[in-house]
Amino acid sequence: MAFMIRMGIPEMEKLWNQLQENYKSGAISKNDAALYKKWGKALKLLSKNPRHPSLHSHDIEQLTARYGLRVWQSYLENKTSGAMRMFWVYGPDKQSITVIGLEPHPEDSKNGAYNHINLSDMPEFQNIY
Repeated sequence: MAFMIRMGIPEMEKLWNQLQENYKSGAISKNDAALYKKWGKALKLLSKNPRHPSLHSHDIEQLTARYGLRVWQSYLENKTSGAMRMFWVYGPDKQSITVIGLEPHPEDSKNGAYNHINLSDMPEFQNIY
């Protein structure tokens, strides 16, 4: 089953739209272009199979407790300093996944590093039928 990818509001939606707009117009920095490409690849994999081996998806208990929904983390990159991680949840409906955060990997999860991660809100479910 393929999932529809949604962006958390307002932060993730704003960031994704800004990267996409800048990429299409050619006004994107080298670092942002690299992020856009890595994030786009991860989103494609996530939509097809959230447990794709290269995503290394796993739930994060600290964020799950704070957000009230099971929060997952997937890799955008690995084995690099400050490797980016994408945080997401299933929903708001059965066919959707919502990206609620994009942050560098917390260096020390034992010292409350996940407490510093900002999460977006879920978009409301809109029935299109």
